[in-house]
Amino acid sequence: MSNPLLSVQHLTKRFAPDAAPVIHDVSFDVADGEIFSILGPSGCGKTTTLRCIAGFEQATEGTVLMQGGTLSGPGGHVPPEQREVGIVFQEYALFPHLSVLENVAFGVDVGTKAQQVDRAREALDMVGLGNLEDRRPQHLSGGQQQRVALARTLAPEPNLLLLDEPFSNLDALLREETRQEVRQLLKDKGMSAILVTH
Repeated sequence: MSNPLLSVQHLTKRFAPDAAPVIHDVSFDVADGEIFSILGPSGCGKTTTLRCIAGFEQATEGTVLMQGGTLSGPGGHVPPEQREVGIVFQEYALFPHLSVLENVAFGVDVGTKAQQVDRAREALDMVGLGNLEDRRPQHLSGGQQQRVALARTLAPEPNLLLLDEPFSNLDALLREETRQEVRQLLKDKGMSAILVTH
């Protein structure tokens, strides 16, 4: 691939110098607008790979490049908040004391407060939850909570979206339906994403 959005090159991660690697010599590219999947059994390093891309973990070896610039590698380490990478965790990580709108607006740090709220509302509309902005997360179904987490990740308009088994807490029917909805949303928006699943 000539100019990938993301390039992961020879990524290796050990949690101790003498420990076996959790991930070893992982390399792949993600094109702009591509939905890329990482498939594997539990414990094979899928989440660790995402955490290295997001900047939550530093790789022991290897390089992560975004649009040609180094995010991590021999040239340094860009902090997570400066990477323009959004991540949806398996457990959604919603704040129970905040409304749906407040949860989504939480990560938006550009513009005025009114502009942040507008961007949060746009993200909620994208996932079909604009009418639930005043509810608390505990008053939503699992599928709705998943979409709030997705909206919160979309609101800051990241360059890359990381999805860490985001559908695994849903029942089989809802999981398939939500997976298709999210895939279509990402395709419609032309967003690049990495989806981890097993």
